[in-house]
Amino acid sequence: MPGPAPANILVVDDSPTMRGMIRRALAATYTVIEAGDGQEALARLQDGPVDLILTDVNMPRMDGLRFLEQVRQDARFARTPILVLTTESAPEIKQRGKTAGATGWIVKPFRPDDLCSVVAMVLKKFAARSTSTGQG
Repeated sequence: MPGPAPANILVVDDSPTMRGMIRRALAATYTVIEAGDGQEALARLQDGPVDLILTDVNMPRMDGLRFLEQVRQDARFARTPILVLTTESAPEIKQRGKTAGATGWIVKPFRPDDLCSVVAMVLKKFAARSTSTGQG
């Protein structure tokens, strides 16, 4: 009997190199879906279920904070954990991210093992929360 399907992680970053680094860090455990900016990511969300979103802040067309706001307006993604993965560390930007609906904040550069640990911890926390509240 096969085990549960791996979680789907949407990675939103305008840098193909950064998306590749994140994909390499996560692909052994998760299904990684990639998007180059917020607009492309909104389209990817229509393709199927996403269990967690990792997004950069500074991107063309639609930045990560605007993307966050758009995602949180869609009831289907109200409880989806969203981690901001960015070089931005200014308190006012972090506050904007939190206000927009970010679950957490990871500052680049990151260690792949640390990223995997944070993703696993957040997925576990949100899985437990949706089980205990009858969601999911």
